[in-house]
Amino acid sequence: MAAAALSLDNPIFRMYMGYAFLVIIKTIAMSFATVFFRITLKVFLNQEDVASFDPNKTNKGPQVHPTIERIRRCHQNDLENVIPFVLMGLLYVASGPTTFAASLHFRIFTASRFLHTYVYIFSIPQPTRVLVFHVGVFTTLSMAYTVFSQVAF
Repeated sequence: MAAAALSLDNPIFRMYMGYAFLVIIKTIAMSFATVFFRITLKVFLNQEDVASFDPNKTNKGPQVHPTIERIRRCHQNDLENVIPFVLMGLLYVASGPTTFAASLHFRIFTASRFLHTYVYIFSIPQPTRVLVFHVGVFTTLSMAYTVFSQVAF
């Protein structure tokens, strides 16, 4: 069944591909956001970057900037959550969930990651960020429970 489950003929797998694509692209976009702000704010970590992007040499070396650090932490949080979702999602699809359950899991996780990024970047007061974060984590854990209930050791 797993081979058929991970096929383009399976609408749940195709749905998983769409949502996994969205959160992966969002995670990649965070890298570009970090680079954009490093260049526009002229805050670099490496001397060779200073030489390339700051011809007037106004940057004297490694620096920390609160905006860049916030974006970097948000990106790190994506890496810590999107990768488990993508991997667990494959196992979850192979477990044969209903279309309703799968769509609920995929949509909730994806919405939580986009909302988490918005809340993180725009400094929305707590507990908003932690609540949105936990929605995504518990969604992945819910998929993990479904997978675990069907595994054999």
